[in-house]
Amino acid sequence: MTMGIYGIICVFGIAYELSKSYKRNAPMDGMMAIVTYMMVTTTVNKNGNISMTYLGTDGLFISILLGWLVVELNRKIDKQNWKFKMPDSVPPMVTTFINSLIPLTLNILVFYGINLIVVNLTNKSFPAFITGILTPAVGIAGNIWGFLFIVTLANLLWLIGVNGTNIVFPILFALGVAQTGLNATQVAHGIDPTHLMNLQMFRISVLGGAGNTLGLILLMMRSKVTKIKAVGRLSFIPGICGINEPVIFGLPIVFNPILGIPFVISPIVTITLTYLAEKFHFISLGFIVDPSFTPFFAQAYMGTLDWRNIIFWTVLIFIASLIYLPFFKVYERNELRAEKKLEFSKSTIDKGSVEINSEEKNTVISNGIGDAVGN
Repeated sequence: MTMGIYGIICVFGIAYELSKSYKRNAPMDGMMAIVTYMMVTTTVNKNGNISMTYLGTDGLFISILLGWLVVELNRKIDKQNWKFKMPDSVPPMVTTFINSLIPLTLNILVFYGINLIVVNLTNKSFPAFITGILTPAVGIAGNIWGFLFIVTLANLLWLIGVNGTNIVFPILFALGVAQTGLNATQVAHGIDPTHLMNLQMFRISVLGGAGNTLGLILLMMRSKVTKIKAVGRLSFIPGICGINEPVIFGLPIVFNPILGIPFVISPIVTITLTYLAEKFHFISLGFIVDPSFTPFFAQAYMGTLDWRNIIFWTVLIFIASLIYLPFFKVYERNELRAEKKLEFSKSTIDKGSVEINSEEKNTVISNGIGDAVGN
């Protein structure tokens, strides 16, 4: 049931959060987005039954679009100050209700009107038309090679300090949710799921965070360098939940040519292994949308209800550690050398300070004796 109304949930959530960021009446904008969405996405067949195809994950792209456009249209109406002027005797609640009818009516006229035009011109519903336009982009991300390209591009952006995951998140997450929804439909009808590029693939691409850094954190926690060990221990719990900014900026990985290499390579390897494991049925395909920032072992099970996936994800972490290991050793050696050099410099400065203080003390004593003799 929840997967079947995922589009409704998303259109309200997107409109609500966008409206809140503009400091508007977020619940009202969210409800208008739902009304508009349901008018555009539902059709009635000859038997009088309402089609609910696009109320679930199939309608995800149109829900993103309408969740944004409805709020922007309402915001434009407010800027133009299109409101009824009511006498002071009218209760504010009544005035608010009457004025809410203006943006609601315009949303219906604009978006449902566009829907009717599209249906007449293309013989397709508005959601089917939008999905058709987006099919090439979705097709690229829905292909293992396209998926790897997008993830790699995101990780390269991280290396110059740009949050690449945030940039590609809307594409990969929306694709993963849509494919997971298709798998859920198959499972509901007693069919084995077949869509490989489900949400599990996105989760693997950020296992421990971008660059699969949970494997690196395990190495850091055993490091001989004090700073690296401290950052590793600090990052372990967040890393289990897929949060790795402490490593990326604290180690750092940003602008680090040594650790940047495994940071890019590791997700390519783990995603490819996951794709093959799904294809040859070593693990189950994701058919449930699991919550983000949940510990990885919980995500592995919650998305598939298969304990084999927990074992597989854990193995991938250790594979990531092996990929990072030679590069980490080089980086650790350099940092260890720098740490020893810094300690030597400090000890030299401290020793020099002691000698200077000793000379100053002797000078003071000598001057004191000379003064005493003079007196």
